[in-house]
Order: sequence, then C-alpha cells, then structure tokens
Amino acid sequence: MNAARLLPWLVFGAALAAWEITVRVAQIPHYILPAPSLILETLARHFDSLAPAWWYTVRITAGALALSVLSGVGLAGLFALSPWVERSFLPFAIVLQVTPIVAIAPLILIYVDSTTAALLLCAWIVAFFPILSNTVIGLRAADANLRDLFTLYRATPWQRLRLLLTPTALPYFIGGLKIAGGLSLIGAVVAEFTAGAAGRETGLASRILEASFRTETPRMFAALVLVSLTGVGIFALLNRLSRWLLGDWHDSER
Repeated sequence: MNAARLLPWLVFGAALAAWEITVRVAQIPHYILPAPSLILETLARHFDSLAPAWWYTVRITAGALALSVLSGVGLAGLFALSPWVERSFLPFAIVLQVTPIVAIAPLILIYVDSTTAALLLCAWIVAFFPILSNTVIGLRAADANLRDLFTLYRATPWQRLRLLLTPTALPYFIGGLKIAGGLSLIGAVVAEFTAGAAGRETGLASRILEASFRTETPRMFAALVLVSLTGVGIFALLNRLSRWLLGDWHDSER
C-alpha cells in the first residue's frame, strides 16, 4: 500500500485514537459519548439483533436505487427524443425534488398500506432526480458537429440515442448514480424515522429510535456505524462500476 492510500487510514486511526483517549481521560459517561472500543464491543454483542434491521435497510436502499435508475434513465431518454414530453413532465420531477421528504413521508404512509412500499417510495423520491437531471444534461452534451453528421446520414431517433447520445451521457449518468446511491440510503433512513415504525420488519432507523428511548447510546452508535458502513460500501461499489464503464476511454477515470 503506497503512501497516498495509507494516509487516509492513518488520519482516520488518529481521529479514533483521539476520541478514545478524550473519553477515557475526561471520564465522559458512556450514555453521553461512548468510546470507539465500547461501540465496537456493543456492535459485536448486538449484531445478531441488528443484522436483520441492517438487511432491511439495505433492501430498501437497493430497491429505491434500482427504481431510480429505471425511471430516471427511461424518462431522460423520452425527454431526449421528445421536447414535448420534457415540457410536460419535468415540472413534476422538479416539484418532487424540491419538496422535503419529511413533509411527503407522512402523506405517503397514509395512502400506502404497506410500510415497506411506503419507505421504498420515499427513498425513490429522494434518489430519482439526480439520475434524471444528470442523464438529461448528458444527453444534451453531445457535440453539435456529431449531431449534424447524424442528421446528414439520416439517422433515426433510435440510432441517434443509441450511438451518439448514450455514450456521451454515460459519464453524467455515473455522476448522478453516485449521488443517488447515497441519497437512497438517506431517504430510506429518514423515511423510517418519520414513519416511527417498530417491530421485526424495520430497519436501522427504528433500532436507533428504540435505543434512544432507552438511553442506550452505545447501541445507537453501533447502528449508526452500520448505516455509515453501508454508505461507504455503496460509494465504493459505484466507484468500481465507474472505473469499469469509463476507465478505458474517459479522462475522468484515467
């Protein structure tokens, strides 16, 4: 491991060590600020009870991200093929984006019977717009000379979309996907906080709420660590996807 890759781990380790030392020297009670060692111990001790909640959150996040990709890319393609479709539906997408999810979630929970479906819908609303917006920008970014060339050769709209617009839009789509990956996790957690759901079929947000009601601060941090690790995992996975799709030809990954 070279110095460039080792440095972030050293800084992170130093921050954890400073946290541990501060808690021990200042004798801060664990219910106010637990030490990292206590958090890891709590995570290991309660992992069996946290694992189902973590898997539930992962499923909501992955489902919302998949729906965002399908709907965002599909709608962006329609926007590129038909300006009338864009003028008709883009305002609705903007309204969904600018309305806070904490304001929409209670309404969705009223109208949707299944809590899982409601949480999935809330997370989708948060993650949908970055993919749509970035893909639309990418579809518009094709070189004007190449557009004229396709017109000269009388390319069909489908040929133009497949051979010109899609390769141009791919880096923009990947950028939107990286944003949407984190937002889908945030949407899933925030929606569950708003729902105040409880029971077995619930995610990590419910475990954090339960621990806060019981003043079990180390357990709250343990659940929060799982949320953070999930977000880091999503980011790493999407970075790997970006290198795989763009590494051979696009400057951003060379």
